[in-house]
Amino acid sequence: MDTPLSTIAVVGLGTMGAGIAEVLARAGRDVIGIDISETAALGAVASLEASTARAVSRGRITEQERTAALARFRTSDSLSAAADADLVIEVVPETYEIKQQVFRELDAVVSPTAILATGTNALSVTRLAAESQRPERVLGLHFFNPAPAMKLVEVVSSVLTAPPAVEAVTALARELGKEPVAVGDRPGFVADGLLFGYLNQAAAMYEANYASREDIDAAMKLGCGLPMGPLALLDLIGIDTARTVLEAMYAESHDRLHAPAPVLGQLSSAGLTGRKAGRGFYTYDAPGGQDVVPDALTPVADAEAGAGRAVASVGVAGSGTMASGIAEVFAKAGYGVVLAARSQEKADLAKGRIAKSLERSVAKGRLSAEARDETLARITAAGSLDAFAEVDLAVEAVAEDLEVKQRLFAALDKVCRPGAVLATTTSSLPVVAIARATTRPEDVVGMHFFNPAPAMKLVEVVRTVLTADDVHATVRAVCAKIRKHPVDCGDRAGFIVNALLFPYLNNAIKMVEQHYASLDDIDAAMKLGGGYPMGPFELLDVVGLDVSLAIEKVLHQEFRDPGLAPAPLLEHLVAAGCLGRKTGRGFREYARR
Repeated sequence: MDTPLSTIAVVGLGTMGAGIAEVLARAGRDVIGIDISETAALGAVASLEASTARAVSRGRITEQERTAALARFRTSDSLSAAADADLVIEVVPETYEIKQQVFRELDAVVSPTAILATGTNALSVTRLAAESQRPERVLGLHFFNPAPAMKLVEVVSSVLTAPPAVEAVTALARELGKEPVAVGDRPGFVADGLLFGYLNQAAAMYEANYASREDIDAAMKLGCGLPMGPLALLDLIGIDTARTVLEAMYAESHDRLHAPAPVLGQLSSAGLTGRKAGRGFYTYDAPGGQDVVPDALTPVADAEAGAGRAVASVGVAGSGTMASGIAEVFAKAGYGVVLAARSQEKADLAKGRIAKSLERSVAKGRLSAEARDETLARITAAGSLDAFAEVDLAVEAVAEDLEVKQRLFAALDKVCRPGAVLATTTSSLPVVAIARATTRPEDVVGMHFFNPAPAMKLVEVVRTVLTADDVHATVRAVCAKIRKHPVDCGDRAGFIVNALLFPYLNNAIKMVEQHYASLDDIDAAMKLGGGYPMGPFELLDVVGLDVSLAIEKVLHQEFRDPGLAPAPLLEHLVAAGCLGRKTGRGFREYARR
């Protein structure tokens, strides 16, 4: 199979097909675009004309190169046009019936040496190959949307695929400037296999009225650095498409995390399939539009503004990185801050850490020397919680241990004045259990900052069944003053971010356990195909495998879902003391500092 793959047919000229055709034509391949819809064919030509015109205007290609690219692309409404193709890529609608019909018809048209590729992201490549007279030449070639911009291409082999066919399309992907990842045949492959479980959990979270669509999306963008929130991404992908992918994944895995959330079926049945319909989880300016417009679910201005308690001084309990970061945030915003630790020495060290952080900001030109001095002057280091006697808001940032936090809150209850708001920064423990350690649980709220606190904009505001309305309003107002984005969530394990993030990380570990893909390929797939700032194994090693395991255990205990049980490989690494970057070894090895 030494096919040069110089002439390539693309069957289906929707958004993805048109994008693939553009990539191929601009890379010097002769491209035959095939679609029964004249409108789709004309749209693909117009898309190529527009994109190449933009490239010329930006100096990326010459006018001569543009003319050549346009000349290499022709369209047809018949599969017979693929007769001379060395490679055929189908991106027709995601159903076995349609794709199998295409493959049967192509068998009668293409040369015996041609490679047939399916662009499916959910259906079995093996099942599609079995319909072909030459299954050894059938494989999956999964581009990501938008194809011209996204670097990842998953090359999917079935048990029937001949290795030379895989080698040929892998070489092609590299010549196109893409990053090919070799994967086996299972629904979702790597990127979508991890992505769609996460999207499904977000849809279920929204359906349960646990958090608003805006807060879910903001939490994942600000808390994880993702380019889009999960519900907005579902609207972009197409809610009907997402449901099809999940159905295929569930049929194989029988994992409840892949069972499509009922809201996906309800929206699909109603024709509310996302951007393409003008309405999905959000409402858009027009079908196919991308600008969100207000609808009945759009939040109004904060009704609780001005209804909270006055806060002029803040106490921060703890001496670690998170405590000093939170104290720095409050002091920068103009609050008087008492930073209390178990000893005066520890408190002074924590304040010294803040001084170094502020000095780095001055050196980078982000802060003036005067502002640095004023910020430090607002912070008082104390070796005892007794210094919290007059604070209006007390924030604890101590070890993530329920008994430790309960003892601390029992002490705060005795020290803090009546009416002071007591906040915990826990990321996974039940806030109400912490609140019950006091005689005033109505004054207790969750205020989950993200690390590093000075840089991360998100704060999850966790309201228990006992939290008073004015306490909730107070914390939201404080978040605005310290320039953080508050998202409301109920008091259940993981809140928003960790409840969506850690099952995704756990599923990535299971892929490695099952020898489906390598660490490097999975990390590359999620960065290149999903726009994630870090791959799952990079992130696990940064967070700490022990911390990750603890959160997985809390989620599993809370929701009792077998799919949330920690992956055995994670437990084994923690037992071996391989905790990530902090120990020099986790999923990868790191140089000791």
